[in-house]
Amino acid sequence: MVFIDPGVKIIGVYYRDVLLAQHLLPVIRNLALEGYFIFQQDSAPANRSGGTIEMPRRNTPELIPPTLWPPDSPDLNPVDHKVWSVMQEQVYHTPIHDANHLKQRLLDVWEE
Repeated sequence: MVFIDPGVKIIGVYYRDVLLAQHLLPVIRNLALEGYFIFQQDSAPANRSGGTIEMPRRNTPELIPPTLWPPDSPDLNPVDHKVWSVMQEQVYHTPIHDANHLKQRLLDVWEE
């Protein structure tokens, strides 16, 4: 789980150089069986900008091209469509005191 600092705009460069390169792709590579995985994104503006499409094309075993990215697909994006709603119920089961408490609760629930 990656937390974005308040005020940071998720533009193409930040998404590509920080979220993808430093966080998402290393975790996926570590979890992928024998290093193979298929990478797919949605059509969010940061995902479609400049080198953001080229970077995973060069750095992943296989990329589903932007022309085939579904705009909103529950079967391809289970985290967006199911996991977060289940987590939300657990995280907010008791009151949250501040941003740090929320982050810790998110991490705890995710780990469970």
